[in-house]
Amino acid sequence: MIEDMQPGQLLARGVARHLRRHGFVSVEEFVPARGLRVDVMALGPKGELWVVECKSGRADYQSDSKWQGYLDWCDRYFWAVDLEFPTEVLPAETGLIIADAYDAEILRMGPEDRLAPARRKVMIQKFASHAARRLQALRDPGVAALIEPSEGEGRR
Repeated sequence: MIEDMQPGQLLARGVARHLRRHGFVSVEEFVPARGLRVDVMALGPKGELWVVECKSGRADYQSDSKWQGYLDWCDRYFWAVDLEFPTEVLPAETGLIIADAYDAEILRMGPEDRLAPARRKVMIQKFASHAARRLQALRDPGVAALIEPSEGEGRR
């Protein structure tokens, strides 16, 4: 299975493993709002929400024009890149994680900008629903054909 993953998916895997050791749970390819899809949305032990965008190279980063739209949906924002990535091109006011498929390390903590309580509640409910649908799809792959996807969510 790991052999079939794309470079960004491998980074997301390492990030999720690292964050898990710090009490976070995460989902990949999370849709916080229509037109946006974050690589990793992580929910912390105190209800904090972090977004991590995984970039496999300079071209991947330069083609991402939506990342600032993700800031409204999280408490902290991070880039996750590998050791070869030219980190000097990343905005200094964002978090930085160095990752591979097996682990990660937070080199720079993203600044905290706490979500409003109402938005936090909506995002945590959306996170839980997304995670539950993913688990159900793993346990019963045919279930997706029985129901229409919710708004902002595509079929897998």
